[in-house]
Amino acid sequence: MECHRRDPSSVRERKMDLLFLCLFVLMISSSSSQLTKSGCGANYRRPEYTDISVDCGTTYISLSILACPVAYTGYNESLLILNHIDYDPSCQGTLDESVTPPVVRFTFPINSTTACGSIFRTTSTAGTGVFSDFSNIQTVNVSGVVRSHDVTTGTVTYNAELKYFYSCAYPLEYFINNTKIDVSSSSIAVKDNNGSFISTLNLELFSDVNYTKRLVIPNAGIELRTDIYVQVKATNLTSQYHVLLDRCYASISPQPTNSTFFNLFVSVCSRDQMTTMVENGDSQHARFYFPAFRFIEQQNQTISTYYLHCITRLCEQSTCGQFKSCPGSGKRKRDTLSQATLQEGVTDYTTISSPAIKTKADSMVSSKEEELTSSKHGSNSSVGLGVAVGVLAAACVVVIGMAAFFYKRLRPGSNKLFQS
Repeated sequence: MECHRRDPSSVRERKMDLLFLCLFVLMISSSSSQLTKSGCGANYRRPEYTDISVDCGTTYISLSILACPVAYTGYNESLLILNHIDYDPSCQGTLDESVTPPVVRFTFPINSTTACGSIFRTTSTAGTGVFSDFSNIQTVNVSGVVRSHDVTTGTVTYNAELKYFYSCAYPLEYFINNTKIDVSSSSIAVKDNNGSFISTLNLELFSDVNYTKRLVIPNAGIELRTDIYVQVKATNLTSQYHVLLDRCYASISPQPTNSTFFNLFVSVCSRDQMTTMVENGDSQHARFYFPAFRFIEQQNQTISTYYLHCITRLCEQSTCGQFKSCPGSGKRKRDTLSQATLQEGVTDYTTISSPAIKTKADSMVSSKEEELTSSKHGSNSSVGLGVAVGVLAAACVVVIGMAAFFYKRLRPGSNKLFQS
């Protein structure tokens, strides 16, 4: 009979392996809070389509998934994977037990590089509302899926696969109001509860072709035909989009409702001959310039005051060229927006606007010219009167001299006649 003696080193290795396994299990259990049936109560049930809620924010997308149905299926928050990304802590879900029922939250920024694997798709649809005159309006759709990760090893599993789909649609148009106005610029951050694409638009007026010197408008106004350089710039914007000006117009009122307006340009299809487009849809800023003018409606006023409004949107780099081309007459219904459309647009949207632009009216120049002309006429009249008086005096002297001359010659002859 042979007796086999165990190797002490192998026994020690088995004990160490068992210890490491226990520590690993403890780490997993401590890193994720496993909800129980008693903790969930009536919410401990099968998953449903309504278990996920999506908040399409202006800077972030937030997902909230009911945690109890996840626990009912055999998973926890650490086994819910967003778009197959399990290596980035910022893309992992966290259990929030401060609310009832508890939820698993995912929050990630709206950015094509850090959106946790979300898919960005841009679609084009026919314009409606204030854009009813345009044939294409672009919308970006951000979508993805949260899947469960089954850690079961073996041939079969009793855990159902969970899939939570999300989708957010963001219109690329910018509609900015003029709630913040500087001396020669208007700036505001886009924020829309419906999920408008976040960015900050800034409309600035410059006085030089390099767009470096801010335009300073005195209280007396600027001279007519002074070049006004306009720049609309977007910041905090992803690099895949460019700024595109669809329409810029001037109106007498800060809010263009029921106000006289003048179109500087409507896309590339209709542009005033005095307006020059420098850059549009080629980068994250658009530029153009025009000479200062006045509204005839204000011809009896010493200063003409009006405001510049620009309807601005974004276009994807690959498709900006399509929006800068002029469509056929069948697609464009008319070059200018009707007054009813303007009212509807102001009601539904807001537009980025400039501060007041003041120009000196022609009447002031005419008054000065008339005054100068009248003074010249007055001086000319005085000179003419003096000349006339001088000529008349000279004529009188000549007449008197001639009379005296003839009087002296005729007098001796008369005496001889009487003597004979």
